[in-house]
Amino acid sequence: MATVWRSIGRRAARGALLGLVTLAVILSGCSSKPGLEWTRVTPGGDCQCADGSEFAFWEWRADPTRVVIFLNGGGVCWDAASCALTGDHGESDFYDWSIQGTEPENRSGMFDITRGDNPFSEYSFIYVSSCTGDAHLGNVTQDYSSSLAVEHRGYVNGTAALAYLAENYPDATEVIVVGKTAGSVAAPIYGGLVADLLPDATVTVFGAQSGAWPDDQRFNADILEGQWGAYSAMPDWAVAGLGVREWGVPRFWSQAARHEPRLVLARFDFAFDPQAASEVTRWIGAEDSDLLEIIDDNEAAIEASGATLHSYTAPGADHQIFEPSKFYDLEVNGVRLVDWLDTLVTGDPPADVHCDQCGP
Repeated sequence: MATVWRSIGRRAARGALLGLVTLAVILSGCSSKPGLEWTRVTPGGDCQCADGSEFAFWEWRADPTRVVIFLNGGGVCWDAASCALTGDHGESDFYDWSIQGTEPENRSGMFDITRGDNPFSEYSFIYVSSCTGDAHLGNVTQDYSSSLAVEHRGYVNGTAALAYLAENYPDATEVIVVGKTAGSVAAPIYGGLVADLLPDATVTVFGAQSGAWPDDQRFNADILEGQWGAYSAMPDWAVAGLGVREWGVPRFWSQAARHEPRLVLARFDFAFDPQAASEVTRWIGAEDSDLLEIIDDNEAAIEASGATLHSYTAPGADHQIFEPSKFYDLEVNGVRLVDWLDTLVTGDPPADVHCDQCGP
């Protein structure tokens, strides 16, 4: 991996370039920069969604040297009720486990590439949908009943997208792994995998809204491995020195940092987001009022392991950050999230931001 160099000069140059582009648009009579348009990519092979249907991810090709890998969120499941597929099994209350209809139609928030204050406006995107109920971690067929077999193949699907990244963006110098809600659970693991595939690239991991996923030995053994087969699927470095009960979501960050110390690791959370970790916090008997304490304790444990974890904690019980306009509007302690992210990916990593009045 190349030495991480980030400079004011680089940011100034980018600003000057954007200014010239804007001037050219005005002079040409165009009203705005064209918006993002997705291309469907079907990797084939062993990839599939929970119901056995075809898996696909989505691509927007722009700058081939700067790429965002977006791991979308979605429900997770581990029993016949929560994993119920459409059709004869009835509609799951959590998720439709088929890829159908999941094209990322949004063009707002971080996907609005027409905005000059979007840190990712010039980046290429690889958008990895979630359709396996396993937070992009699984590699197993699970029989939940005599008539319900679920393909937890999130890790197979996700790593196929990473292989596509390596093949089609071999000259990438910057890769930003962005995880949304359950998609952010696996983000540090995927960051380490990207560093292995593209050793000359600077890799930044930004995981949003999984800070309250607990370190719980029973959850690690019974769900992460027992139902999803995640521990068995992982690369050796991700589980090195840890038994299945000791392995778990907060340690994903620690293991990634040990494997590749040059990773830039960062996370975002709303302090009392009741949806971000509803399934797993209920698993350990936590209440919504406990969420901020769990988030802060997890961050402290990760940093105690020697990892550097940059964080932005916003107040309230809000949900969703990447697609709404509040991606640009959110401000805590005088620091806009979008400016904090711009510094994260183009400058020296920023100071942590944490709400003072965090109440839901």
